[in-house]
Amino acid sequence: MLESSLAEDPADTFLRYGLAVQCLRDGDVEEGRRQLQSLIADHPDDTVAAHQQLGQSYLEAEEMEPARVILEQGIALARKRGDWHAASEMEGLLSQVG
Repeated sequence: MLESSLAEDPADTFLRYGLAVQCLRDGDVEEGRRQLQSLIADHPDDTVAAHQQLGQSYLEAEEMEPARVILEQGIALARKRGDWHAASEMEGLLSQVG
């Protein structure tokens, strides 16, 4: 379903994010991360949720350095956008990095 909708509008950031999250949920971590990284690269100023999801993916796999980098970027972006809730959530994840 998401794939067919995305085929109609490949630039839709909401659909791209949804597909990435679905990949992660289905256990296709590599594809989910690739989708999130692509979304972040294409829309660097509008991807707070993608940063959070990607950082969490790294954290869950105990890949601490990539988790730290992406979460720090996401926190900075969330603060810049005034999204204090997302910044706080990512700070909580970052505290688990050590």
